[in-house]
Amino acid sequence: MIDISPSVMQFLLAFIVAAPLLGAVAALLPAPPGLKGRSPEQAVLRHGVTVTGVILAAAVALTLGFDHDAPSRFQATTDISWIQALNIRIHLGVDGISLPLLLMTALLFFLCAVYSYFKLPEGPSPKAFVALLLVLESGTLATFAVLDLMLFFLAFETVLIPMYFLIARWGGAQRQAAAWKFILYTLLGSVVMLLGLLLIGLNSGTFDMVALASDNGRGLSHTTQILAVLAIGTGLAVKTPMWPLHSWLPDAHTAAPTVGSVLLAGVLLKMGTYGFVRILLPVTPDGMHTFAPYLGAFAAVGIVYGSLACLALTRKGVKGDLKRLIAYSSVGHMGFVLLGIATMTPTGVNGALFANIAHGLITGLLFFLVGALKDRYGSSDLDTLAGATGAALYGRAPRLGALLAFAAVASLGLPGLAGFWGEMLALFGAFDPAAGLSRPAFLTYMAVGAFGTLLTAAYLLIVVRRVCMGDPEAGPELTLADVQRYEFAAWTPLVALTVLAGLWPATLLGLTDPAVQKLLAGGNA
Repeated sequence: MIDISPSVMQFLLAFIVAAPLLGAVAALLPAPPGLKGRSPEQAVLRHGVTVTGVILAAAVALTLGFDHDAPSRFQATTDISWIQALNIRIHLGVDGISLPLLLMTALLFFLCAVYSYFKLPEGPSPKAFVALLLVLESGTLATFAVLDLMLFFLAFETVLIPMYFLIARWGGAQRQAAAWKFILYTLLGSVVMLLGLLLIGLNSGTFDMVALASDNGRGLSHTTQILAVLAIGTGLAVKTPMWPLHSWLPDAHTAAPTVGSVLLAGVLLKMGTYGFVRILLPVTPDGMHTFAPYLGAFAAVGIVYGSLACLALTRKGVKGDLKRLIAYSSVGHMGFVLLGIATMTPTGVNGALFANIAHGLITGLLFFLVGALKDRYGSSDLDTLAGATGAALYGRAPRLGALLAFAAVASLGLPGLAGFWGEMLALFGAFDPAAGLSRPAFLTYMAVGAFGTLLTAAYLLIVVRRVCMGDPEAGPELTLADVQRYEFAAWTPLVALTVLAGLWPATLLGLTDPAVQKLLAGGNA
């Protein structure tokens, strides 16, 4: 920890939330004469790298200045009256739950900006691309920083339009249909969620998330909590996505450009599970207790369903798209996150938060790698990549093959890498759920989840075998570029953090656990 004054910490958090919006406006303006480089296109892409880099530096400074001895306390807070008639405030703050998500979001956007500088997806306008990327960053960062229900909803909705255009204008085949499916699913879920947020705010007399969490549902009737969980949970489940509300995700990932897939999996899905932890668990504990067994059941089904869908896509002759496969794997991985939340125990919720971060790092890396394969082969279709003898990445592009194998074993939960701890803790939480929850039911969910880990290992190892192995001499002659410098720069931080979180899980759990303990105790821990 570095001693930084509260006023500077407050400024840093406000800057992190607001700066991307200012950067988006600046991206649309003409570049000053002397800063254009070889072309205006290069200037605006460099602008995107600079803005996201500055925001990442501010997030790192915020992390260094964060009081790690008191992670359960909201820090760097701003609390200003905004709409007095509705008692809506501009309330910002971070604790041990939101800080890791804020830092990971800033990192992924910076890495995507660096990658796009060298590999801009085909589309109408680099200026619009950078501006949309920065608006998307502002919305996601604000979601993890705001402490008012209405501000949370506004931030939650801010991301929809830029992601829609990133898919619809810079995506691949079937991009229009995928973009419309994404926007319709998420907008319908958001309308229902808004009704639930209003129900809580109007019945409790405040939209302040800190005050509501401290009250721990005592000011809300059981019926109100049930309705609120049903409404808000539906909206959050669509964004997570939870089976069976997931069907927009594979299409969106398949059609999205590489950086769109990275951000969709690495950041946007986390907004849904974060809402479960930040809002529903502390504000409506009785309602969550009622719905927890059903949430656990949906999570367990999602784990197996996602794995079986991935296994089906690995079969020869199916022409399974690797981007689609990784999207279905996300349904399974986010099932572990929801299972951990459903246990309503510190172990399970800590596991969910850890799995959130691990999924963002590992799946972000996987989408980067699949994008690189598509650039080289012109396709992300598994049959095309494998061919008769396999793409033989180990022989043709050994570094790329090694990175793909690393990401695959990290995703299947190999001990010593980040993917292991979150899923293990979620299963441990299901072994001994919160008091009052049916232990036989959660033991069943634990067994189903454990079986899902075996299926996950099966499909990922099949992918590695088909894409990485084979005799390069037996296949068609092909000069394949190995990992480029800009790819190395964009991917190395994800690899390093995956190893760091796997070997030293206490780095992350030391932040989340005190905050989770306080959250589940209703702010009284």
